[in-house]
Amino acid sequence: MTADTLRRSPLGHLADVLAAHSTGGERGVRLREVPFLAQLDLQLHPHGPAAQRIATALGTPLPTAPNTVTAGGPDDLQVLWLGPQEWLVLGPDGSAPTTAGLLRAALADEPGSVVDVGANRTTLELAGPAARHVLEKGCALDLHPRVFGPGRCAQTLLGKVNVILHQVDAEPAYRLLVRGSFTQYLTDWLLDAMEEYRHPPLPA
Repeated sequence: MTADTLRRSPLGHLADVLAAHSTGGERGVRLREVPFLAQLDLQLHPHGPAAQRIATALGTPLPTAPNTVTAGGPDDLQVLWLGPQEWLVLGPDGSAPTTAGLLRAALADEPGSVVDVGANRTTLELAGPAARHVLEKGCALDLHPRVFGPGRCAQTLLGKVNVILHQVDAEPAYRLLVRGSFTQYLTDWLLDAMEEYRHPPLPA
């Protein structure tokens, strides 16, 4: 038995439920889990010599504007700004060991750290024309496209749960990175918030 056969994502048993509650059309909204993404917490000085080496290793520069995201490289890595000297590097399943090795080699002996945090969180993806309206029921951020659009991220509360919110495209589609122990609660909250979009709107 391999390690992969032993892995269990927090919502793997609910894939059919999430699909059943997802809807299409003008009021459509879809919810699914994106499990096992590589997640590496990176900390270093953003303007030190290592920052350029790391940008070369990743194939994309570190974002320095607050709450922005850069992407690139052969593994289509995404780098989310979490703080003035902290980023979250996201990649496909299985890419963490190679990416961590590249980051540590680029960091060399400069002050900083690279920590694999993939086991701490899973990722939910909420997409569709009504996705923003669902989030607005429990998130205090202004998510209007004029303020928050593709390539933006934020650490915020959604339904009283700490999440990293990342808008990945203009449909809109969002990814919510949430700690495993809160995943079931947040999923239940989202399914409840989505419920009205499974039915025709009430007459004006």
